[in-house]
Amino acid sequence: MVGRRTMIATSYIGSGVLLVGAGFLFRAEVLTAWTLTACWCAVFFLASAGAGAAYLTVSEIFPMETRALAIAAFYAVGTGLGGVVGPVPFGRLVETGDPAAVAGGYFLGAALMIAAGIVELLIGVAAARRSLEDIARPLSAEPT
Repeated sequence: MVGRRTMIATSYIGSGVLLVGAGFLFRAEVLTAWTLTACWCAVFFLASAGAGAAYLTVSEIFPMETRALAIAAFYAVGTGLGGVVGPVPFGRLVETGDPAAVAGGYFLGAALMIAAGIVELLIGVAAARRSLEDIARPLSAEPT
């Protein structure tokens, strides 16, 4: 059985490594529309697995009374950064028409994904086979 901590780190680091490969292939201009799409599918397959596990982890590390709010806050911040802020600089890279500039955006995204995986390995909460109350004591719990 693999815990979420291992899954998140492996998924994020793996997607970052695949994105580096896609960036080199894109910069070398050897990809077709189909092969570039296949590269993206592989990258997003791993990245989405890690993100899904990360949202579950958020629900575990906060007290029961604040879990829903924590999940909503992390989702909103993640969506805001990745879905709203991210396309602007990447769009500017695409506008240059230079494959090396676009590949630089790939490499930046890969570095962020790999860094996130390393952070998970270093400070991620090991929650495998532990009760939620052991990980984050409910605010309403009686002191022992």
